[in-house]
Amino acid sequence: HINRPGLEVLEIGSRLVVARALWREYLPDAVYTGFDYLHGPNVDVVGDAHRLSHHLPGRQFDFVFSCAVFEHLVCPWLVVEEIAKVLRPGGKAFIETHFSFSEHEAPWHFFQFNSRALEQLFHPRLGFKVLDSGLSSPIVGRFARGSQAYLLDQPVNNLYGHSAIVVEKVAPADPSFSWRDVAQDLAATSSYPPPVASSADTV
Repeated sequence: HINRPGLEVLEIGSRLVVARALWREYLPDAVYTGFDYLHGPNVDVVGDAHRLSHHLPGRQFDFVFSCAVFEHLVCPWLVVEEIAKVLRPGGKAFIETHFSFSEHEAPWHFFQFNSRALEQLFHPRLGFKVLDSGLSSPIVGRFARGSQAYLLDQPVNNLYGHSAIVVEKVAPADPSFSWRDVAQDLAATSSYPPPVASSADTV
């Protein structure tokens, strides 16, 4: 869908670090721009993603994507604001990051995300509509030696290696938007789940 002539594509975190995922080669017909904090293979523009629009003045993209980067951003919510600035109306963004994963590239590893967290970052008041989100790469886990005794060898359920989201920019960002409003918006549209009754409660 994105390998089309004239389509402007931006990859945030394009430098080859571990994988050999050269998206530029996968998208030969699109106009590809690779953005990263450091110089390296597959990087066209060097800069801080927290100031993305500053490094790409006047640029607008049809598709913005990022894989295994958001966990390394100290303020990922600010990067989402920057994506909103450089994404053309009707454009789409795809973000894949980690949900359950080992700490890596320290000291610049700050967050783990489930799909619900990504949905809160790509807030409607920033002009985004969530098209899809979810978890992938199931993991089997147990508490290992060194855990508290009551946890030792107990299974850890619902582990997934990756979380991802696809969004569309459907409106301009609300100029009055503040991240302090997000908790209020969440409380107005949903509620914390009630406690699950135990078997002792039903006897």
